[in-house]
Amino acid sequence: MAVCARLCGVGPARGCRRRGAQQKGTAGDSSEPDTDPEEGGGGGCGEAAAAEDDDAAEERIEGAALAESSPRARAPLSLLDLPPELLVQIFGSLPGTDLPNLALVCSAFRRILRTDTIWRRRCKEEYGVCENLRKLEITGVSCRDVYAKLLHRYRHILGLWQPDIGPYGGLLNVVVDGLFIIGWMYLPPHDPHVDDPMRVKPLFRIHLMERKSATVECMYGHKGPHSGHIQIVKKDEFSTKCNQTDHHRMSGGRQEEFRTWLREEWGRTLEDIFHEHMQELILMKFIYTSQYDNCLTYRRIYLPPRSAIDLIKPGLFKGTYGSHGLEIVMLSFHGKKAKGTKITGDPNIPAGQQTVEIDLAHPIQLPDIENLSNFSELSRIVLEVQEQVRREQQQEEEEGGLEKEHQPQAQEEEEEQPQPGPSQREAGRGAEEEAVAQGSPPASCPFVLPGGIASRNEDYPRTCRACFYGTGLIAGHGFTSPERTPGVFVLFDDDRFGFIWLELQSFSLYSRIKDSFQNADAPSQEAFDEMLKNIQLLTS
Repeated sequence: MAVCARLCGVGPARGCRRRGAQQKGTAGDSSEPDTDPEEGGGGGCGEAAAAEDDDAAEERIEGAALAESSPRARAPLSLLDLPPELLVQIFGSLPGTDLPNLALVCSAFRRILRTDTIWRRRCKEEYGVCENLRKLEITGVSCRDVYAKLLHRYRHILGLWQPDIGPYGGLLNVVVDGLFIIGWMYLPPHDPHVDDPMRVKPLFRIHLMERKSATVECMYGHKGPHSGHIQIVKKDEFSTKCNQTDHHRMSGGRQEEFRTWLREEWGRTLEDIFHEHMQELILMKFIYTSQYDNCLTYRRIYLPPRSAIDLIKPGLFKGTYGSHGLEIVMLSFHGKKAKGTKITGDPNIPAGQQTVEIDLAHPIQLPDIENLSNFSELSRIVLEVQEQVRREQQQEEEEGGLEKEHQPQAQEEEEEQPQPGPSQREAGRGAEEEAVAQGSPPASCPFVLPGGIASRNEDYPRTCRACFYGTGLIAGHGFTSPERTPGVFVLFDDDRFGFIWLELQSFSLYSRIKDSFQNADAPSQEAFDEMLKNIQLLTS
């Protein structure tokens, strides 16, 4: 009240001009001058009148400021009060999966969400569609249709997949390519050119150009696109079906189809393949895989997660497998072990099986270059390491049996012992890294294959970084009598490694697949391990 007296020049008994101004401002009549009812009609000196006018002006200014700053007087804001163009920007930044729920809020939001700018942005940011989507207006298809009826509807099939083609497997990559979703089958280069790039061919495509619903087309055969169908069986599985298999047939019959397939698969004719056993394997594969030209089931596969202690970057590699040609292998790391899992396979070792296992805790010191060419010397070294590994495993099993017998007592003692702190866990992790690093010499050392070792590719590197003891899976035809046999894992560089199969006296060279794959990363190490187990069980 002291402030009111100072600003208005009157006391509370005569009425506060400032309070009156606030009341007028609240009533929305702040534009009218503020006069005292008792002095409004009387005379007075000019200076007094001017002073009163100044006081009234100050009262109106301060009253308006108080009204704006008062929480009670400020009207609540709403998204509907924003300009439509600003709402378009806001809605366009939200995930496309949230926009249908936003359209249920009110009719105004529903009208704004019909703006194609919003959906054009979602198509680009979520699926990488960089095409000029404005061209769709000519066909009457909106960006909202592309998002809802094509990209969002088939989002679950994007990524890497393994087709269920018996022991042969395969690698399918489903991608958004412009205004299409295309399934590309990845094929290894022709044997034995392991360093050549992968070959690709389309198996199906989905598009939304002139129709209001997506169209699925089969791309198999040599007569162009034709009607197909895709069914999403469950989260990590889908199937394709061709509705016009006559498009797969050739006028020359099965012989012409076989010759065409042979040129694509092997890059040669049957007459160029002199080995009779190899001819039988090739003919068997053609007969088997041709049964799946009308219907196929695919199961999702992930790229292996990467860790800081991995020997090299994990991923997909092309490898030589003698009479079976080139196959695709996935290299992954699991602590002190590394695994090579077949993505494509053969009648002996089917797709999904673990073709090689590397023991990173047991590096192998190769003999000097003169003795390395002697197969017997290399075999002696490897067999000594094999015996050491066998003794260690036997000791671990015996200790494990003793621990199981005294498990109740051990549990009580463990509860009494303090748990290791972060520093102790880091020390243990450092010990693992050191164990892995022991097999990596500071500089590359010379390497040459011992005499008597068969190799499909003689153009292998002549220096290597490290060698480790490992086992390779071998089996008879039809995956009969499988067993793991000793071998040597040879790391050449970041993109190439090899494996010496002692029992088979053969050498496989592997080269990294350098293609980039989207929507293929494993969500976790547990999900990746589960995927490996599932694809292995399918062919066990």
